[in-house]
Amino acid sequence: MDGPGIRYLVFLAGCMLRCKYCHNPDTWDMHSGKEMTVGEIVRDVAKYKTYMKFSGGGVTVSGGEPFGQPKFLEAFLTECKAAGFHTAIDTSGFATGEIVRNILEYTDLLLLDIKSINPNVHRSITGVPIFRILNTLGLCESAGVSVWIRHVLVPGLTDDLDDIYKLAEHLKPLKCIEKIDVIPFHKTGEYKWRDLNIPYELTDTQPPSAELLNTVKGILGDKTGFASG
Repeated sequence: MDGPGIRYLVFLAGCMLRCKYCHNPDTWDMHSGKEMTVGEIVRDVAKYKTYMKFSGGGVTVSGGEPFGQPKFLEAFLTECKAAGFHTAIDTSGFATGEIVRNILEYTDLLLLDIKSINPNVHRSITGVPIFRILNTLGLCESAGVSVWIRHVLVPGLTDDLDDIYKLAEHLKPLKCIEKIDVIPFHKTGEYKWRDLNIPYELTDTQPPSAELLNTVKGILGDKTGFASG
């Protein structure tokens, strides 16, 4: 899910991470998208205001990595809030504290993907350290911004149960977390890697078994008290 209700999705180009299982590598390049102004998008969003209001929906900014275009993101969310829209960001959380604090002021919900709580595994998967992601989560807690956690379960990569327990313990005391989704790995975006001539390491990796998926959901659910996805 991209947030509650009917959502208007905006995908921003550019991402600093290089996740091994990314299904949108075509959004990594900052210049891969269509240039539009804040006003152009907000005017288009307004066409669907009735549907979003009726369903309890709103606007979700995804990517790529939305925090990679902080000035545009802040300006867009400011306009959306002024127009009465519920706002959400689908993000890796990789941004400086200053950027995050400024943008959270106009954010109702953060959809935060935590690849692994293990620093070495996280860097291996993404190419970046985990401390900024956890800092973003902490800033949401301080600001009272709701968070939905996402964890993509990749056999042989993000399924270490010791790491899952550590993730659960980290999330347990945080009041900002409304939901935890455990998402089974899939390869529907593999063709994009091939089209872009980027080596794809997970060709032989299969989706997690139902047993493993249920085990991980149970650990996160039992440890946090939240319903997993």
